[in-house]
Amino acid sequence: MNQTTAQTDWKSELMGEHLLLGLLGKILYTELDKTWLQSLIAEDVFAESPFGGSQVEVQRGLEYLQAWKAENQGGISDEAFLSLRTDYTRMFVGIQKVLVPVWESVYFSEKRMVFQEETLQVRNWYRSFQLESEKLHQEPDDHIGLELAFVSHLAHLGFEALEQNDEAAFQHTLEAQRYFLSEHLLKWAFRWAELVEKHAKTNFYQGIGHLVSGALLETAAIVDARLPEGTQV
Repeated sequence: MNQTTAQTDWKSELMGEHLLLGLLGKILYTELDKTWLQSLIAEDVFAESPFGGSQVEVQRGLEYLQAWKAENQGGISDEAFLSLRTDYTRMFVGIQKVLVPVWESVYFSEKRMVFQEETLQVRNWYRSFQLESEKLHQEPDDHIGLELAFVSHLAHLGFEALEQNDEAAFQHTLEAQRYFLSEHLLKWAFRWAELVEKHAKTNFYQGIGHLVSGALLETAAIVDARLPEGTQV
């Protein structure tokens, strides 16, 4: 999509991006809540995607999540919920080793360290839009859930700018998405997703891994962000 796209098309894309990336960010950053997860099943949230539906990775993600829904149609049992928590902890928290690091810095540090240069750069991006991590200085700002939520926020700002016929603000939010994605999220999130797909034991997290890949491919396409060399589109 180029910048001559009709305003209504932009609004639809940006709202869909806002909804999907916001949902993915919440799933990956906040503590698992059985009641909320059950509401996703009851509302059939994963029946279709509000964004990037033509992306193969999005379609794969929805297939896994529909399988998860079918497994829990009668209600998420304590055992099923424990499986999700175990999968989350094993991959993202780790017992002896974190199988799937959720912080950008780790992917660019030979010693797999957090709170590196990337963390500060991401923090400054948030602050440039009057945002700040709730756990500032307690945990790294470059958590994948927070970065997804930030791009979701930028999409919403772009939508609001269009609603107000503010072309300058709209272009500013597009440029912010383009540069943040190119310099941060796109550089490491596909590797993160590959690790999820390798290590996830539940259909739920398999689906989330694919959805993140597909959503980011679609976002990169509409804002003309730079994909890492060799990325399959």
